[in-house]
Amino acid sequence: MLKLLYNSIMLSEDKIQILCDKMKKEFRFFKSLSDEELRAFLGFCNNIQVNSGLNLWSEGDSDNYAVFIISGKIGIKKKTEFEGKYMIVGTFAKGTVVGELCLLTDQARSVTAVILEPVDIVTLSSKDFEKLMEKHPMLGLKLLRHIFLVISKRLNRSTERMASIF
Repeated sequence: MLKLLYNSIMLSEDKIQILCDKMKKEFRFFKSLSDEELRAFLGFCNNIQVNSGLNLWSEGDSDNYAVFIISGKIGIKKKTEFEGKYMIVGTFAKGTVVGELCLLTDQARSVTAVILEPVDIVTLSSKDFEKLMEKHPMLGLKLLRHIFLVISKRLNRSTERMASIF
């Protein structure tokens, strides 16, 4: 499992500009933000690259951060009733956020996130999300609205898939 260290690395101005360009290219949501808003958002984030095969988090972990995928793929899997067996419940690629529910709750992870292809990701911890909400409430509200839209779309797709089975 990968343990991320927060606030240990401040992003340089050059790195923030590179990330701004990448995120506006890959995420529809970030295209709607001004450069100033995106730079403010990134001031609360970290950026890391991770090789395939590693877990970002495991079911039951108490760490709390969301991941914005700039490149690569992440698989989300859930333990089954059979010892050591998992079911893949989603595969996510660039332009997607995963782990977003942890920004809103302090519950343990309900799924495992595994790197399927090397990723370049931006991470936002729940503590840093709270700081962002305090310092930039309108930006935090925009991010919350986006997260709710993502969750709503995923729930609708899950409901449609379940209904098609029966």
